[in-house]
Amino acid sequence: MTTTEKNDFIREIIDEDLKTNKFQGRVHTRFPPEPNGYLHIGHAKSIRLNYGIAKDYNGKFNLRFDDTNPEKEEQEYVDSIIEDVKWLGGEFEDRLFYASDYFEQMYQWAVNLIKKGKAYVCDLNGDEIRAARGTLTEAGKDSPYRNRSAEENLDLFERMRKGEFSNGAKILRAKIDMASPNINLRDPIMYRVVHEGHHRQGDTWCIYPTYDWAHGLEDSLENITHSICTLEFENHRPLYDWFLENLGIYHPQQIEFARLNITYTVLSKRRLLQLVQEKHVSGWDDPRMPTLAGFRRRGYTADSIKVFCDKIGVSKKDSMIDVAMLEWSIREDLNKNAQRAMAVLNPIKVVLTNYPEGKVEELSAVNNPEDESAGSRMVPFSRELYIDQEDFREFPPPKYFRLSPGTEVRLRYAYIIKCEKVIKDVKGSVTELHCTYDPTTKSGTATANRKVKSTIHWVSAHHAMNAEVRLYDRLFVKEDPNEVEEGKDFLSNINPNSLLVLTYCKLEPMLGTATPGDRFQFERTGYFCADMKDSKPDAPVFNRIVTLKDTWAKIEQKGKK
Repeated sequence: MTTTEKNDFIREIIDEDLKTNKFQGRVHTRFPPEPNGYLHIGHAKSIRLNYGIAKDYNGKFNLRFDDTNPEKEEQEYVDSIIEDVKWLGGEFEDRLFYASDYFEQMYQWAVNLIKKGKAYVCDLNGDEIRAARGTLTEAGKDSPYRNRSAEENLDLFERMRKGEFSNGAKILRAKIDMASPNINLRDPIMYRVVHEGHHRQGDTWCIYPTYDWAHGLEDSLENITHSICTLEFENHRPLYDWFLENLGIYHPQQIEFARLNITYTVLSKRRLLQLVQEKHVSGWDDPRMPTLAGFRRRGYTADSIKVFCDKIGVSKKDSMIDVAMLEWSIREDLNKNAQRAMAVLNPIKVVLTNYPEGKVEELSAVNNPEDESAGSRMVPFSRELYIDQEDFREFPPPKYFRLSPGTEVRLRYAYIIKCEKVIKDVKGSVTELHCTYDPTTKSGTATANRKVKSTIHWVSAHHAMNAEVRLYDRLFVKEDPNEVEEGKDFLSNINPNSLLVLTYCKLEPMLGTATPGDRFQFERTGYFCADMKDSKPDAPVFNRIVTLKDTWAKIEQKGKK
């Protein structure tokens, strides 16, 4: 058993392997992303699992790029992946590898299989290969090129490497069994001709290995013990084993687990790329995206994502995880660690008519009630204030306990005030409230014990920071965005209100010194983060990370009634 409290079927396999000394007592895992996009929350589960296992067993962990498809891969993606893995605490030390660095060895192993009569060059195109592959109930048909001699195949394969053939003109296939019940074993493709520059190898190669051919070879070269993959690769495991066994090289063990599926979220790289390319979002790091870059920019902490990954666990069965669990993880983290602040997002001015003009008080405000060591800060209080429009109703509904004509509320950390007069413009819109304050009710004093039914937040008008606040919400309105009506696609489920930009917000002055990435709880409103790209000291921009409570649960319950 491991020294941690974690236990799952993968760790049970590893425990048994250690008992039998299968890999001489070693545990060595890897995370092998293809650099064709940014990592998303599903990859976080894989990173956490692979690195966590290596750490638990005092083993090793590799970061390896499966960069075998130059048509879709870019250095930008490589850089972002390295940043994300480090952000999540995946310590790969000096074990950063690239599949492309193994291309020569892979080529020589392919030559080895050709010489053994277990691989051949085929001239069929993609459509012809699919037509001849057969079905689950019908065997495939042999390629007319299947029985070429080893000498002819070696010559053709060398000429493929030299660039004598155009894209798609020839491929290298493994010679296995066209009647196998596992379609993956019906003479799978090992190499294809692709005349495309590679982000690392340049124009050195014009033939590129497929994932099925490269995967096990990479694991073997790196002495991986447990090659942990998502469940869609389970039917590919016999092919993984076939290649390693027929080459007679070191053989790791492939283990599959269920990939992550989350409500109100798409995790298909193809669909995420579509969202970016068609500008439904501002980029891969848009705070509405389920990418790790998006979560980081929105304000999620690495610890909250680790907690989420640990909480959902590892299984062999596909399931759908409620996104509320992910939101819970960040609330739990920030409730303990985020500094409190007051911010008025939709301001309305309040004038305290009986408060001395020109007077300014510094009132003590608690930084975090969950952490006494966080201390307190001073906030300015003056005659003119801002409160949120939602905290005033001229004609209040039943059980409305916030401010309305003739009623009283307490201002957080300050005094009890009473609304005496409502000022409107020519259109009848409320522009200003005239109130009085009770000087005997100052918070923290011996005479502050008079009770009222509501406490609201505020900021001093003269001292307030102007700021832009972006209210991010879920990108999709449907629990499963992939469920669509006939003739529509997943884009029809995009939430038109996933981003609301407020440009006239008023914040307590302390927030004007926030640096990009700083996180706060705006009291009574939610958790917010100074945007990592756009926020500046003289022009702060804050992103809503998450609301204080799961408001969507209430919306769903109302919809079911």
